[in-house]
Amino acid sequence: MDDEIRARRAACTDSFLGNGLIRPADLLAAIGSDVEPDVYGEGGVVRVLEHHIADLLGKPAAVFLPSGTMAQAATLRVHAEQRSRRTVCWHPYCHLPRHEGGGYARLHGLIGREVGEPDRVIESRDLGRVAEPPAALVLELPQRDLGGMLPDWDDLVAQTTWARENGAAAHLDGARLWEATAGYGKPPSVIAELFDTVYVSFYKGVGALPGCCVAGTTDVVAQVREWRSRMGGTLHAMWPAAGSALTLLPGALAEMPVRMAHAQAIAAALATTPGVRVVPDPPQTPMMNVLFETTADRFAAHAERLAVKDGLWVWPRPVETGVPGVVRAELAVGRGTLSHTPDFVASTLGMLAG
Repeated sequence: MDDEIRARRAACTDSFLGNGLIRPADLLAAIGSDVEPDVYGEGGVVRVLEHHIADLLGKPAAVFLPSGTMAQAATLRVHAEQRSRRTVCWHPYCHLPRHEGGGYARLHGLIGREVGEPDRVIESRDLGRVAEPPAALVLELPQRDLGGMLPDWDDLVAQTTWARENGAAAHLDGARLWEATAGYGKPPSVIAELFDTVYVSFYKGVGALPGCCVAGTTDVVAQVREWRSRMGGTLHAMWPAAGSALTLLPGALAEMPVRMAHAQAIAAALATTPGVRVVPDPPQTPMMNVLFETTADRFAAHAERLAVKDGLWVWPRPVETGVPGVVRAELAVGRGTLSHTPDFVASTLGMLAG
């Protein structure tokens, strides 16, 4: 985001994207005035949060880390070393190979193997084509780049069963697990039960300060905790992020069914909006990809006009799809979205399409 766009965003007063225009003061207020500090990740609210996440996910232990990039790579390394294997199977849109600078290979010596097709979620039939013994299978729930798609529940069970039958760990990239609970209509512990380890994030749908947890067995979590220290992630004071997460997570999780219904209502309202459609349709979680029949330049011009004239912040630029005249944006439904009617959101998206 360049300086001009950043200044434009700062001047806006409203947004229906995710949790809205969260200001630094809002994040600081969520920490709580009576929070008990930790020291290098030990004790205080960090310990309380770790115990809470372990209980919430039905796992023996959990560890708090400053970033998902650190958390998932360290967890997969532990699984690989326990099994004396290096190959990790994942979807073509997996975050590790796409957005982490090859850290899984350069820092941890792991070998990534893509499974399935880019335009759909992994299915159990895809795993039947894997002959080499993997260290782990990574499944992202929901699949963000596909607009929040989820695999069929029975097929998900079959996939995690395949991992265990082949001596591999089943690892959940649950950056948006909270949204998946609404899609499946199941509590976090029921989804997490299928997996050996689970990564969850607190700054995305929850809207807390950056930070995450990995939950799993006591021995795996203990090793991830050691890797947190080796990788420089054991900060002297981690209590602000942990306190923020502990405050905001319960409300966000309880709100997910309402967000789910709102996402589906927005999709229904868009059914009669020219030049706009959603993927998947209907949404499978409280998020979706929105496709606009316009150019990137026209979209950006409409977005700027909304920000300057109406104080409404939307995406300043869309994502190119590779299809001429079609661009994309990701709509995560959060507290900010709930403050606007589906018809208002749909009409605004129609304006962006021109």
